[in-house]
Amino acid sequence: MKHAILIPLLGLVVGLTAHFAYFRLNAPAATDSLDGQLAWMRSELQLTDVQYARIKELHQASSPRLRAMAAQVAQLQSEFADFEKVRRTSDRVDFLEFARFVETRRLINRECMDSTRQLVQAAAGYMNESQRQRYLQLVAAASPHAESLLN
Repeated sequence: MKHAILIPLLGLVVGLTAHFAYFRLNAPAATDSLDGQLAWMRSELQLTDVQYARIKELHQASSPRLRAMAAQVAQLQSEFADFEKVRRTSDRVDFLEFARFVETRRLINRECMDSTRQLVQAAAGYMNESQRQRYLQLVAAASPHAESLLN
């Protein structure tokens, strides 16, 4: 009687262990960090070690500038929230201040797009033709402003 219970129980334990081990080993890399995103690019585009190293250098070199622009965007969002709060509470609009805000936002958006375009083009320059096409397809699918990034 013990063998009748022991054998299915052992089979269940072995099966569950194999199941979880398989999914743990084949889990996708975390893409919430630069290294995770680059590792994903490396596997998705089948980059060589040299390509990967050069693209990683590009991203690391552009990272401070992109972070600074992200901080500017966050600052603008905060300013806009404050502007909206004042507008709702006082029911008045400072059109000069709003025009300044819109112009600043437009300039920062253009700067962000230009920097991103330069990074995409520089990274694509280290890829062979099939990798480049796949990379540009992925960028186009991920970006709402794909046309301006790829031209």
